[in-house]
Amino acid sequence: MGHVKLLATSSSPPCRRIEWALKLKGVEYEYIEEDLANKSPLLLQCNPVHKKVPVLIHDEKPIAESFVILEYIDESWEGYPLLPVDPYQRAMARFWAKFADEKSLIGVWQACCAQGEEQEKAVESALETLKILEKKVEGKKFFGGEKIGFLDIVMGWIPLWLNALEEVGGMKLLDAESLPLLHEWSQNFIQVPVIKENLPPKEKVISYFQFGRDYMLSLAANK
Repeated sequence: MGHVKLLATSSSPPCRRIEWALKLKGVEYEYIEEDLANKSPLLLQCNPVHKKVPVLIHDEKPIAESFVILEYIDESWEGYPLLPVDPYQRAMARFWAKFADEKSLIGVWQACCAQGEEQEKAVESALETLKILEKKVEGKKFFGGEKIGFLDIVMGWIPLWLNALEEVGGMKLLDAESLPLLHEWSQNFIQVPVIKENLPPKEKVISYFQFGRDYMLSLAANK
């Protein structure tokens, strides 16, 4: 199995998804919390291009970017499968995971950081992306079927992190009326033991996003 280290920040959704994957695979690892305001020499050495977490170090070989790490974990360790076996289904899982991160997660973050009429438009846009994703879970318990898989893990930010973003941004996106299937999926996902037992405190997530939002608003004000 080799020695495994994870450089991460506990409140970050991309970092948490790597922990879930490692635990589902039964991989033992050393967790190293990074202070992104004072990045460690190890992080800068292991990810000199982007200088960000998560970074997985397996037998002294670093792998960066959460999607790349997830696929590496799935290919390196047997046991719980993350991606589907069928090539087409694997491709679709990758496609929708990319959509979920680049359109939905970023869209919700932009709505959180916006104000006034601009926020109303951003919320509407983010809601549209969530509605598109909701169709992918129709008729299923999880995006992966009866068990959570790659896409579920990528979208695992929704049950806790979306709620925190809503609170920080003073907005509402996910509820049983507007997105009933996604809301049900969210409740199912967060009850999976490996997920439920490995969530950061909500207060810490709120502080994480509040700091980020305040920073973005200060940049906008100084333009």
